[in-house]
Amino acid sequence: MNPLKKLFKQTAIYGLATVLPRMLSFILVPIYTAVMAPGAYGVVTKIFAWFAIFNVVLAYGMETGFFRFYSKEDNKDTVVSTSLISILGSTTLFVLIAFLFQTGIANLLNIDEGYIVYVLFIIGLDALVLIPFAWLRANERPVKYAIVKISNVAINLGLNIFFLIVLPEIVETNPDSAFGALYKADFQIAYIFIANLIASGITLLLMLPVYLKSKYVFDLELWKRMIKYAAPVLIAGIAYTINEVFDRILLGELLPENIADSEIGKYSACYKLALFMTLFATAFRMGIEPFFFSHAGTDNPQKAYAQITNYFVILGSVILLAVVVFADVLKVLFVRDEAYWDAMNIVPLIVLASFFLGIYHNLSVWYKVTDKTRYGAFISVFGAIITIGINLAFIPAFGYVASAIATVLAYGSMMLLSYYLGKSRYPVPYNLRKIVFYLGISILFSAIAFYGFGRSLFAGIPLLLIFLALVYKLENDKLRQIFLKK
Repeated sequence: MNPLKKLFKQTAIYGLATVLPRMLSFILVPIYTAVMAPGAYGVVTKIFAWFAIFNVVLAYGMETGFFRFYSKEDNKDTVVSTSLISILGSTTLFVLIAFLFQTGIANLLNIDEGYIVYVLFIIGLDALVLIPFAWLRANERPVKYAIVKISNVAINLGLNIFFLIVLPEIVETNPDSAFGALYKADFQIAYIFIANLIASGITLLLMLPVYLKSKYVFDLELWKRMIKYAAPVLIAGIAYTINEVFDRILLGELLPENIADSEIGKYSACYKLALFMTLFATAFRMGIEPFFFSHAGTDNPQKAYAQITNYFVILGSVILLAVVVFADVLKVLFVRDEAYWDAMNIVPLIVLASFFLGIYHNLSVWYKVTDKTRYGAFISVFGAIITIGINLAFIPAFGYVASAIATVLAYGSMMLLSYYLGKSRYPVPYNLRKIVFYLGISILFSAIAFYGFGRSLFAGIPLLLIFLALVYKLENDKLRQIFLKK
């Protein structure tokens, strides 16, 4: 099979594993915004920001390290068992210590102590499935990967609907119902974390076969090499997570206490409208990451890498413009309470930032296949410095608008820096003229539709149709070669 066609086929399945669960998760946004005020949703978002940071710490780059060594080592079973033992041991140790100091941790993170136990259990369970999921991807088993991922979020979604909508209605209409024992008033935030905890526990059960099949041989020398490879990935992961979620935490610290949670809630709800770009970029990345490593030793892999990036930019440019044009339609569908709509002006910025991040992931091939992951850490730290600096300087005056601008500048800088550093260290023949052309036209049309014509569909839809016609005119033959050629 044409390797590019195989890539897009796997990307489609991984996309199903990513898009459907996140689309199900996206349904939670109208639910949350319907049953919670912006302030309560802000609390949830802030805690999930800490989730993201701790998930990266507990993974410490082992997932990427696993991919690298699984593809190059002869004894793959030893790579699996060493990785499993490492994650299992570190996660258990972390959770035990955290339980001993949970009060201090809650105070340090500015989280209600009542939620900290949920946080510790969830991040522990999520860490334990990292290597099993990586094993599925490395062995090109995207269907099982998709089934487990979709099951996780379906359970999470079902429990959220039950706890937040169905249970209160049952108790209200039938106070003597047996379900009354499960219901507590003003318990929405805790219900959300209980749903996450149950879903994470079931996911671990579904992935247990990978643990049960392992021979549990720990190769210390291999582990040291994996940790050495993974350490820069950890630094990059922390920096990346800072770029992704730390603005919520800084908003909570830098805005007046009486409005902070509410502003975080508005910002986070409208931020979700960039999900369509995030889904596309994530699905694409999950397809290309194994592809990068498996084709690194072939003749002229750089040509394939360049083609992949070209098509990512073309498809991403269409998504950017489409989301911006239909932003007001999406807000009615997904952000039900008008109290959240004050933050709609950040949507184009966040969608563009997500696009820049997707391009950056495509450009990152040069340091991953050459084992120069320290450059990935350097680039991500550079972005994190921009994120933190702009947020610290401008949140007090401009609020979440400063956070949105910081996100665009951080990811844009990372994209450009990765291209500049990779140009001399692992040259890839990117078609810069094409990339800049499509990206520039998409940004221009988006700005005209959203800011120039006040988000009018009468202006936005014609611009989108013109852009689609342009893509069809210029790329029709090449896209046919990828998807139709055997």
